[in-house]
Amino acid sequence: MIDLNTHIEGVAKIGPAYQKRLKKLGIQTILDLLYYFPQRYNDFSNIIPINNVKNGSLVCIQGQITEIATEKTFRKWMDITEAVIEDETGSIRALWFNQPYIEKSLKEGDFVCLAGKISLGKGGLYLNNPAHERIRELDENPSISSGRVNNLTHTGRIVPVYSETKGLTSRWLRYIIKPLLTHFYSQLPEILPPEILKKQKFLPIKKAIWQAHFPDSFEFADAAKARFSFEELFLLQLSVLKEKAKLMQKQAPVCTMDTELMKAFTKSLPFQLTDSQKQCSYQILKDLGKPAPMSRLLQGDVGSGKTVVATMAALSAVKSAPSGGGYQVAFMAPTEILAKQHLKSISKLLEKFQVTIGFLTGKEAWMNHVETKKKNILEHLKKGNIDIIIGTHALISKGVEFKNLALVVLDEQHRFGVSQRAGLMGSSKLVPHLLSMTATPIPRTLALTVYGDLDISLIKEMPKNRIKVKTLIVNPTERKAAYQFIENEVKKGSGAFVICPKIEPKLKNVKDETLAGSFIPQNYDAGFLGITEIKSVKQEYEKLSKEIFPDLRITMLHGKMKPKEKEKIMHDFHEGEIDILISTSVVEVGVDVPRATIMMIEGAERFGLAQLHQFRGRVGRSALQSYCFLFTTEPSQLTRKRLKALVDSNNGFELAQKDLEIRGPGQLYGTSQWGLPDMAMQGLSNIYLVEKTRASAKEILEQDPLLNSYPLLKEKVEQFKQHIHFE
Repeated sequence: MIDLNTHIEGVAKIGPAYQKRLKKLGIQTILDLLYYFPQRYNDFSNIIPINNVKNGSLVCIQGQITEIATEKTFRKWMDITEAVIEDETGSIRALWFNQPYIEKSLKEGDFVCLAGKISLGKGGLYLNNPAHERIRELDENPSISSGRVNNLTHTGRIVPVYSETKGLTSRWLRYIIKPLLTHFYSQLPEILPPEILKKQKFLPIKKAIWQAHFPDSFEFADAAKARFSFEELFLLQLSVLKEKAKLMQKQAPVCTMDTELMKAFTKSLPFQLTDSQKQCSYQILKDLGKPAPMSRLLQGDVGSGKTVVATMAALSAVKSAPSGGGYQVAFMAPTEILAKQHLKSISKLLEKFQVTIGFLTGKEAWMNHVETKKKNILEHLKKGNIDIIIGTHALISKGVEFKNLALVVLDEQHRFGVSQRAGLMGSSKLVPHLLSMTATPIPRTLALTVYGDLDISLIKEMPKNRIKVKTLIVNPTERKAAYQFIENEVKKGSGAFVICPKIEPKLKNVKDETLAGSFIPQNYDAGFLGITEIKSVKQEYEKLSKEIFPDLRITMLHGKMKPKEKEKIMHDFHEGEIDILISTSVVEVGVDVPRATIMMIEGAERFGLAQLHQFRGRVGRSALQSYCFLFTTEPSQLTRKRLKALVDSNNGFELAQKDLEIRGPGQLYGTSQWGLPDMAMQGLSNIYLVEKTRASAKEILEQDPLLNSYPLLKEKVEQFKQHIHFE
């Protein structure tokens, strides 16, 4: 006996090959399959008489097959199936190419419904590769052209079109989903609370799921989509808010703020804190003094001074000095380059405050700037001899134990779950506070959902001495002048970044994906073929060092290099021993080279606005005027619109919102990154929907924190949590 939770292996019509394809799409059970909603719809509901068809139009007709045959073309490389369909107004040919099985499924005398494009050939108008369906049930004495038919699935109605994968077509999905939907219609469980259904005027589950797949009208399709978009975001909000409530029940170290110490720290700085930095620091220090674990996201545009705020929090934590010794702080960065940079800047900020600083990555271990063995670092951490440890993910690897961890600071990794915190706790029953920092601006919709369990502090101001970076779009005809300008600036002592999308060169055909990477003879006109080269680090290095700037010192940097090699290159660039650094997006986050005033981005159209803004943030980090050149060979209006937005705005949050509107969160953050369903991903762009789902989730949890009154909803939230993976 099969039910909604039966795995797809238990469905008779789904063989091993199809099971494998469905699992690629994340479909494991019958319920998963029923929740695999269409991406769009084809409107084949308007059935017209054959004599009304016009060349180039998309039509749906019904009639009787009077002739059907398949033959090979003259060179015998293609099967062509030709049928003649007739209704009371006239007749028309239908042609199918390389689909010989059509003749086996359709016979002379069959009544059919066909939908497709009308083309003009030697024999006149014909239907080109139309979708087809036999009409099995007719009224008595039917008028074929009237469209009075029942149970059509692929034609003669609003037809669902699904996101497909190789060997998995929308036609096959309709063929499988419709009978399953019919069979399980009465068993579909309603998970939304009745008060929400009533308040939001949603379709009930049974009607909604049918109308999502096989809508009677586009209005019903929209109503179904609205219900399921709400449902998926509602589950996400419940999941996030429940985690927050669960965390607030835990105990955290109480780090009481020493006001005099904080004053001494701010006085020691070679600059004044902005009002935003002061406000954020106060919010964080106040949270550290509470017994419940802090979960705070510190957002600030590139170069706004987040590290100083985090260092202030770290100093406050380690100097809280409870009985039995001081607290410890773990400061984690995503890359060795960024971790090394944090080591340098934090050490300098704290040099007057007698703080022991350690450093640990997968390959390096340091203590107070002296290289040592990893086992020594681990021993000192366990004994509490290290106050602040800076490193990469090596800090949460096996064998790392802290004596008294009070605060975890994360840079550019917004997610750090309870389980990961637990991995750092050792024998302590106290959960460390969490401060996550990001220079990647998060639109309000995402902040309210995906990061809804984090309190947010926002640094809105830039340091006073910063000059706005001048951003210019460079067309191919202006490239020579841009090169000359860059050379002049570098000869004055400035450093220049050149960013490329790829490490290795590769040809790509922008019109025909099948030619990507194929061999193109040298005498072919690549522009004529519609082929463009994706700029690569190695290719640009050869070109710039030998042809364009032979007198300048140019070096490459990319993710495949060893940490020591990357570190030396960054040091040399920082100290002025390298003029131009050609790199991939490895320099996107956190790299600080004040002497660099030129950012040149090749293939700018291949990056998102938020990422381009991150690149731009690598320059303009001093009192010197800096420039960002956006090189593009893509003339499309969309590309121009996006790049113009970057030229016009220096506000990362504004740009992130525009990027969200233009590209959608799926492309920005990656659906696979979180495992969110498509409708939830699309819903993240809609601030009204996000706020509505959040308010509903809070309301339900305030009444019933454990969801005991809603067992189906509780079960669904648990299942949902298993599918999403924010960390």
